[in-house]
Amino acid sequence: VPAQRGPLPKPSLQALPSSLVPLEKPVTLRCQGPPGVDLYRLEKLSSSRYQDQAVLFIPAMKRHLAGRYRCSYQNGSLWSPPSDQLELVATGVFAKPSLSAQPGPAVSSGGDVTLQCQTRYGFDQFALYKEGDPAPYKNPERWYRASFPIITVTAAHSGTYRCYSFSSGDPYLWSAPSDPLELMVTGRGGADQTFLPQEYGFISHLAFFLFPETSRSITASPKEPGSPAGPTRHYYTKGNLVRICLGAVILILLAGFLAEDWHSRRKRLRHRVRAVQRPLPPLPPTRKSHGDQDGGRPDVHSRGLCS
Repeated sequence: VPAQRGPLPKPSLQALPSSLVPLEKPVTLRCQGPPGVDLYRLEKLSSSRYQDQAVLFIPAMKRHLAGRYRCSYQNGSLWSPPSDQLELVATGVFAKPSLSAQPGPAVSSGGDVTLQCQTRYGFDQFALYKEGDPAPYKNPERWYRASFPIITVTAAHSGTYRCYSFSSGDPYLWSAPSDPLELMVTGRGGADQTFLPQEYGFISHLAFFLFPETSRSITASPKEPGSPAGPTRHYYTKGNLVRICLGAVILILLAGFLAEDWHSRRKRLRHRVRAVQRPLPPLPPTRKSHGDQDGGRPDVHSRGLCS
């Protein structure tokens, strides 16, 4: 076997079928390096537990097995760099939250929607998971709910979503998933549509009310033969200018009203009253495993990860 030149490539570590594991369900951790590896080492960080094997099969997920894992391998006298850390999460430890869509689960392409996860307990962390995506989206919020805004949705945002709640004090012990929410992106957005038909009608009626003669002159019948053309054209031009100016003024006023309303709504949301703090639900009793408070890589004896 030729000698290794340069640093060894780092291995990869993955959880199958997923790194989000319901309690009492099986999961397999697999470390993958280049061919011809002499020795694999798979370890649980912040503990003294590790095993010198590439594959760890967990037949039933337990709370004490949740946490951060990494692996490395040895070729000859050289150790590889460690893999990226894998966060193994136990789900179903707490009651499920609720997931809703505002303004609704059906949204036009190009529109906006907000997915809101809410729980009755005082959790300060939330995660949104889309079926088929490799990892959840996390969002800290300290008031029993978290909002996940999706701006300018596309067909790729369609799918099934679930959310979880958990505490930053136990970041790998999550609630059960919420009931699934199906987000449907319907049709095309209205980029080429006019969104102010009511305002336009309002402008027309207001112009007619303020300047009835000018408005009627626009629909006057054609001039009779021999009548002077100059004054009539001047009258039409003046009426059109008045309408254009009036419409521009009203549009500016409407834009100002809309901007003020949007600003006031944002201000109200920013200063909304928060709920009274509620306690976290108690954890089920468990036995404290030895070595959970130790840190660093073990250097003498191997201890089983599942024990």
